[in-house]
Amino acid sequence: MKARVVIASDHGGYALKCEVVEWLRKDDWEVVDYGVHATDPVDYPDMALLVAQAVAHDSKALGIVIDGAGIGSAITANKVPGVRAAPCFDTFTARNSREHNNANLLTLGGRVTGGGVAIEIVRTWLETAFAGGRHQRRVDKMLAVEARFLRS
Repeated sequence: MKARVVIASDHGGYALKCEVVEWLRKDDWEVVDYGVHATDPVDYPDMALLVAQAVAHDSKALGIVIDGAGIGSAITANKVPGVRAAPCFDTFTARNSREHNNANLLTLGGRVTGGGVAIEIVRTWLETAFAGGRHQRRVDKMLAVEARFLRS
């Protein structure tokens, strides 16, 4: 079994989430699916928060949130300390977000990204390792900004 992937969607990302979950399970990833499990309207910040909290509390987990465009969930998830969420629209941004930024949460847009492309984005994102080196210094700076604005 590969690493744990925590995933959720809103109603706009539900269909794509189903495709991604099916692929993840076939490819032997451990999947924790926080929903949604139907197309009834829900608010994407609620779903993004569930996944972001799981990722923040489990350094070995990676997260995926799928909403309509993939942007609102990234904004929400990035409010959670320890989360580096990246909205990705192709394999280049997926690879870059992991290799350079050590992203631990991927967001996708169910209304802008087709299933085949989404699977390739997810595959690339999950299989790309953080490069470290000069990129570590930059990630450390991101974390310092985060720490500066944390409220006690």
